[in-house]
Amino acid sequence: MSALEDKTEGRSARKRRAILEAATRVFLAHGYAGTTIDQIAAEAAVSKPTVYKHFSDKQALFTEIVTRTVDEAAEPVHAEVANLRDTGDVAADLRDLARRQLSMVMRPRLLQLRRLVIGEAGRFPELGRLFAERGPARTMADLAAAFRALTERGLLAADDAELAAAHFNWLVMSVPLNRAMLTGDDTPPSAAELRRYADEGVRVFLAAYRAPSIS
Repeated sequence: MSALEDKTEGRSARKRRAILEAATRVFLAHGYAGTTIDQIAAEAAVSKPTVYKHFSDKQALFTEIVTRTVDEAAEPVHAEVANLRDTGDVAADLRDLARRQLSMVMRPRLLQLRRLVIGEAGRFPELGRLFAERGPARTMADLAAAFRALTERGLLAADDAELAAAHFNWLVMSVPLNRAMLTGDDTPPSAAELRRYADEGVRVFLAAYRAPSIS
């Protein structure tokens, strides 16, 4: 690749990133139906044809935003869940995982996007499926795999690993997440509150699923 091509590609990538960042702000401020490509172009300080050069339509742009946002939030959690299989201290590592998972899920922008996707699920169910598959469903599948491995090691007693994953997930997240989703309050809970929800969720989970031979 020549220096000119490299420079052009870099400029194109910066414009694409600027469009995505601008579109995220506009979508979250005005909703999907209330957002236009003209607004996004103005917010990104680019022309309308430039937006269409990178994205075929508004739905494609919104889909890219959902994919990027969910992946950025989910990837660190998936890596930590994978490491859970080799834990030497189930309680401590589950607490660490729960705290980080909850902190990630409760980020204001992710809450706003989750709310927006739910609001559009009737018209664009594929967006809801995309959010679920790349975020919560993937996390649940990874947790189930980890809990099966820990059960085989004799550290947990999770005969139904999928159900155990759902129990873990919602014991930790249900109260703060549902409160935020239903009230529209995106103010992050304090670090102490998040630790309380995470640690108590893990305590109750282990009361149900810790292997009898583990004290």
